[in-house]
Amino acid sequence: MVIVTTIRREVLTLPAAELGTDNPLPALRPLDEVHRIEDRDREDLPRDMARQLSYAPLRSLLPVRVRDGYGRTRAARPVDALVIENDRLRATVLPGLGGRIASLVHLPTGRELLYRNPVFQPANFALNGAWYSGGVEWNIGATGHTTLSCAPLHAARVPAPDGGEMLRLWEWERLRDLPFQIDLWLPEGSDFLYVGVRVRNPHERPVPAYWWSNVAVPEDRRVLAPADEAWHFGYERRLRRVPVPSDDGIDRTHPLNSPYAADYFYEVPDGRRRWIAALDADGHGLVQTSTDVLRGRKLFVWGAGPGGRRWQEWLTEPGTGGYCEIQAGLARTQLEHVRLEAESEVSWLEAYGPLDTPSAGEWAEVVGAAEERLAAVLPRAAVEAAHAAWKPYADTEPGQTLATGSGWGALEVLRGGWKLPGTPFDEATLGDAQEPWRELLRSGSLPEPRRVRPPGETLVAPHWRDMLETAPATPLTEYHLGVAQWHAGDRAQAVRSWERALALAPSLWPLLRCLAVADQASGHHERAADRYTEAFDDLCHERRDDGELWTAATAALGREALEALLRVRRAADARSVWERLLPAVRPRGRFRLLEAELLLAEGRPEAARAVFDDGFEVADLREGAETVGRLWARLSDAPLPDRYDFRMRPEAP
Repeated sequence: MVIVTTIRREVLTLPAAELGTDNPLPALRPLDEVHRIEDRDREDLPRDMARQLSYAPLRSLLPVRVRDGYGRTRAARPVDALVIENDRLRATVLPGLGGRIASLVHLPTGRELLYRNPVFQPANFALNGAWYSGGVEWNIGATGHTTLSCAPLHAARVPAPDGGEMLRLWEWERLRDLPFQIDLWLPEGSDFLYVGVRVRNPHERPVPAYWWSNVAVPEDRRVLAPADEAWHFGYERRLRRVPVPSDDGIDRTHPLNSPYAADYFYEVPDGRRRWIAALDADGHGLVQTSTDVLRGRKLFVWGAGPGGRRWQEWLTEPGTGGYCEIQAGLARTQLEHVRLEAESEVSWLEAYGPLDTPSAGEWAEVVGAAEERLAAVLPRAAVEAAHAAWKPYADTEPGQTLATGSGWGALEVLRGGWKLPGTPFDEATLGDAQEPWRELLRSGSLPEPRRVRPPGETLVAPHWRDMLETAPATPLTEYHLGVAQWHAGDRAQAVRSWERALALAPSLWPLLRCLAVADQASGHHERAADRYTEAFDDLCHERRDDGELWTAATAALGREALEALLRVRRAADARSVWERLLPAVRPRGRFRLLEAELLLAEGRPEAARAVFDDGFEVADLREGAETVGRLWARLSDAPLPDRYDFRMRPEAP
């Protein structure tokens, strides 16, 4: 009896936190990304690595918005899933949450090959905020977790090379303006899930490209890769070459042997097969392999220290067990970007499946045995052949639609007139967010908003900026033009655009906030505090209700105003802002932390300490952030309580 590969819809019910409303303020501030190294380390790096480390690092999140509206209250909620299954494997994909593979089960043994998070809990790890742990995630854009971590992708059925069906996922990545697709299929009787990936550059200019597939696996594993050296990166922001498997006499291929969070980028020799595996003590686990375009392999560990343990608890629930990540990417390290030439594309094929081989023993012997076993169950030539067989199908137009992503790709295709076989961005997907920009494209002017509300998203690519510069100079157009000019580095002109709009704008606070950020960037912190005070006053006068959008605007602007006022020690003005925050905002952990800082600024350290004693959780605490610990150190000589200890590096001597 032949069991046919199937694709079906399911609805999972998970304890899940709500994502909430995105931050409506444009992301004008410099990118808060921890994965950068000191210049002194570049001199000793291989030439190609040093060049790619310096190539077009991301400076801004624009046009993407920050996703910081989530909390930490979880309730049973439905999550849409797509399940691909044959008689050997079952893969569960979440199209509404970045297309992540949440689970990969080997049916004959009943083994879950991934770390499957039993909850959905966003945390501040993506470039734009909200991210969640577990499964296999697809990272495109720039160094860090993709802005699509918690965003919907388009999904549809597509014919597979073997005559069956594939699940196609696709979207438009907005940081680099690149369309991409991910095709997943299970050949009949296969123990391996095949994943074909293509990233296209439709532009008439080269574009920096970035991709890492991140695979969460239980951390009580030994991680194997065909390398004797690795590049170690810790949160001290240093990149150094270390031996594999042991560094400082400790076998680092066991994730729990490291005290602090760290990356190990394996130096896989040229010509060697690209693979990485995570195996338990009995030699059972997952292997990932690919065609050679996907060059890099990496191990990420949280470490056994209290900060790493706290993060593990933070991302799931107690008793779940910890995880590490094995990863594969286009470059040696995640700090690099590669050049994708004009009007070109890059594609590769990945395979995920079970591997059974001894994990204990001398490194070279264990790796050699694993490589032999992988060659027996999935020859290298078979992966190359599968990629070649898939490539003609990458252009096949999708069949039945299974999920819908954003309308941004449709807008870009409408503007550029591009033909992108296999990844249709239909005009039917255009929504309210895209409508003003379609009108600008059609008529040459931005429509005036029909009601008072925070401004919509700004498009900042050169072609949109050019259209804004020639559009009628309404206050709304000047606002968006200033944001686009700021993104382009023309900050003086951006300030002039915002100042011109102030004279006629019915809504002042968005412009005043932009000018306040500009003041901060130029070192005028007192003037920035004045602008923030005026902006918050105007917002409180203008806001129409306590609905989600106005609450998000009040929280975002109130937070920035409080931080600006506390920076220049204007506690009385900060207190005025605090008292006008909406009741739904003040109890949030981020604002409890600000309240403690405000109380300390008012000369009330006992009250500030009481905030800590009462307990709070900063839902959007940033990866690598040390804000909580620093404020605690100003309040107490006692050790930082475990619940607030998220330190990812050793303390400086």
